[in-house]
Amino acid sequence: MTELAFVVGHGFTNHVRKPFVSRVLHRFARHGGVVALDFRGHGRSGGTSTVGLDEVHDLAAGVSLARDLGYRRVVTVGFSMGASVALRHAALHEDRPDAVAAVSAPSRWWVRDTPAMRRVHWLLEQPHGRLAARALGVRLGPPWTAPPESPLEVAHRIAPTPLLIVHGERDHYFGPAHAVALHRAAGGDAELWLEPGVRHAESAMTPALVDRIATWLDHHSPGSTDRP
Repeated sequence: MTELAFVVGHGFTNHVRKPFVSRVLHRFARHGGVVALDFRGHGRSGGTSTVGLDEVHDLAAGVSLARDLGYRRVVTVGFSMGASVALRHAALHEDRPDAVAAVSAPSRWWVRDTPAMRRVHWLLEQPHGRLAARALGVRLGPPWTAPPESPLEVAHRIAPTPLLIVHGERDHYFGPAHAVALHRAAGGDAELWLEPGVRHAESAMTPALVDRIATWLDHHSPGSTDRP
């Protein structure tokens, strides 16, 4: 068994059996073990989606499983909604990963400054939109009664866990300013990659970019017993 495991969190409306998600997972598997999960309300998972709030517990369960399987180093990778989950998990959960990569992450909630995100909010907020979400395979829970801390508000708590922020310069959901703000808020030794010509999340990943992310996580995850 390899000593490194990648725990991967997908984006909103995705699941591990979607072809472009599966391609990313198989590419990570070239570099180590992979624990791939469907967030609640998505794919084969039960429950309803909380759009990033309680999904932190789902990612934590994936990290715990990887450790139980005997992997010495466990890193997390999140895409879009999954990136916000990975950031909040690394900042707030007691069982932190050995390194974390956030790809196409939002820095804050209720982003409506792109057409793509206005469509997402129609799904979340309008009765017909919530029906359409179910047709897309997402079972939505009730709206938040109180918003959780945003990734921007908790990013400073991730250090000393190594953090990589990856964002496409042509991201049509969240502009690159989100990544720049997260990098600034995280401080410390967080690393920022702004990728020319790249769009959003899993569907924009090339094999070469996945390999670069996996290599960075490998090199920056010394293991929980070695970390300060």
